[in-house]
Amino acid sequence: MSKILLAEDDEMMRTFLAASLKRAGHDVQDFEDGETALAALEREVFDLLLTDIVMPGIDGIELARRGAELDPAMKIVFITGFAAVALASGTPTPAGAKILSKPFHLRELVEEVDRVIAA
Repeated sequence: MSKILLAEDDEMMRTFLAASLKRAGHDVQDFEDGETALAALEREVFDLLLTDIVMPGIDGIELARRGAELDPAMKIVFITGFAAVALASGTPTPAGAKILSKPFHLRELVEEVDRVIAA
């Protein structure tokens, strides 16, 4: 079982993603914005950060960058419908971060999370 921090501002999407990952046996803590997610990263150690890129306030790229500074061993997966646009902004992303583009099937999410954690 892996400990996952999920940051997603869309409540319905966050609920579905957290439920799927929990059913797959993961320990998931979910947050609706980057600020509260960052506070959790400052308090606890997670195996994986699963974050939307486009969020108000601290976006997913900044959250991942700051999370990687706190824990370089933490794996990172971005989930987004705007990957090309968001990543073209020039903001550096942590090395080894993966991207899962929306829309995706929940099974794909679980498989990608398992793959990243196992790597």
